[in-house]
Amino acid sequence: MKRINTLIAVFLLIMVSGQDFKYGVTGNVHRGSIVGVHDRSIGKYGGSIGVFAEVPLVENDIFDSAWLYITPQIEYSMQGENAEVKKDVYGLQKFHHDYIAMQVYLKWFFHKGNMKRDVFLFAGPRIEYLVREDRKVDPAYDIVHYKVNLDDEINKFGYGVSFGAGLKVSPKIQAFLRYDRGFSKVYPKNDRNNTYNRLIAVGLNYYLSDNW
Repeated sequence: MKRINTLIAVFLLIMVSGQDFKYGVTGNVHRGSIVGVHDRSIGKYGGSIGVFAEVPLVENDIFDSAWLYITPQIEYSMQGENAEVKKDVYGLQKFHHDYIAMQVYLKWFFHKGNMKRDVFLFAGPRIEYLVREDRKVDPAYDIVHYKVNLDDEINKFGYGVSFGAGLKVSPKIQAFLRYDRGFSKVYPKNDRNNTYNRLIAVGLNYYLSDNW
């Protein structure tokens, strides 16, 4: 809980640090998996919903023409994976993990002078904190496969990078494609692989308000 409170405090601090900012809600659908564990992983479809702020780092005289922003974002993200090891014997193996995550993006619009284009790129660090684990596997599966998976302990805290590209659809709506890649281990006991989270997402940003 302390880490969650810290995430929220950092988000609010960044959001109010600029005199001018926009804010809104964001959501996506994604397919994710945990690399290097649970052979025959088929990934898992999930979703995320969150809030973001957008603070311009480059100010221009023309209305809404800044092309570089810092964009902190907090979201609830449903991740994890499913696997099909001997599905006829064990059934579907489910390893579902929900996180509260924070990204701080540097967001850059293609531009020419003060003319900002509708296409943008974004990238930044990501941290995540596990708030829910839903593991559903046949006990017989663990008896046979634990010696390979070493997955009875899970890290609650993780970190990585998030990046992607997007398109301004209207003054209030942006669409984006995003990829997240973890650097920390999901399963710390697994000393054979870096069992990191990854996902690819398609989503929308919706601006609730702006003051410039």
